[in-house]
Amino acid sequence: MGTNVSRAVVVAGLVGAGAAAGVAAGVYAVLGRRTDPAWLRTNHAGRAVTLYAGPAAVLGGAAGIAAAPGPVRERAAGVLAVLVAGGCGAYDDLVGAEDPRRGFRAHLGALRGGEVTSGAVKLFGIGAAGVLAGLLIEERAVDGVLSGVVIAGTAHLVNLVDVGPGVAVASVAVLGAVAGMPGAAAAVVLGPADLGERAMLGDTGAHGLGAALGIALARRGGRRGGRTGRAALAVALVAAAANGERVSGLARRASGVLRRAAGVAGR
Repeated sequence: MGTNVSRAVVVAGLVGAGAAAGVAAGVYAVLGRRTDPAWLRTNHAGRAVTLYAGPAAVLGGAAGIAAAPGPVRERAAGVLAVLVAGGCGAYDDLVGAEDPRRGFRAHLGALRGGEVTSGAVKLFGIGAAGVLAGLLIEERAVDGVLSGVVIAGTAHLVNLVDVGPGVAVASVAVLGAVAGMPGAAAAVVLGPADLGERAMLGDTGAHGLGAALGIALARRGGRRGGRTGRAALAVALVAAAANGERVSGLARRASGVLRRAAGVAGR
């Protein structure tokens, strides 16, 4: 009986990963035929790349959660968090592209002056979606809030490391595999385009995949360490956000290592 249950769980997990990979690849292939200038950017090396990997990552991550095993309520909460995080990221990609302000302090300062920036929309939108998802997933309110901080914090962390080709997708793929995140397959599928500098996740994909990873980490942390594990993870993510420039600097160096290892440096 135990073997049959384990086999069913593995099969269901593979279905989730297959859904994530299939949807991400399909959406990227369809969007890749478009040439909308709003979804074009110049990357760190001065090359023109598209942001179409972002929507593909979001929809792939959401599909992976929807198709994976688990209670309907938990899966619905996960899909909600990923779609809202990706939507807030898309708003920033499209509306806040020319805004030079970066970091929580800059956006909160603008908010105190009566200006709602795209960064503030991300901050409060993703935070609210994360907490709502956490409350829907967890039975106790305190656990739900802690999970919400983990979800929103991980979304922000993945965006912080998305400062060079390959780092964000590699981080999500590796950590997602450890945490049992079905949407990690979306990052794997989109990795070659990102690392090869043909596309980038943008805020859309980084926040969407980050939220999906956060859900997996919150659940794994809860299973392994209970409330203490979630709290420790939440504190670590808040600390990373407070040291965003340092985190992004490390990610830039990691990107160079990844590109050299993949043989794409200098291309």
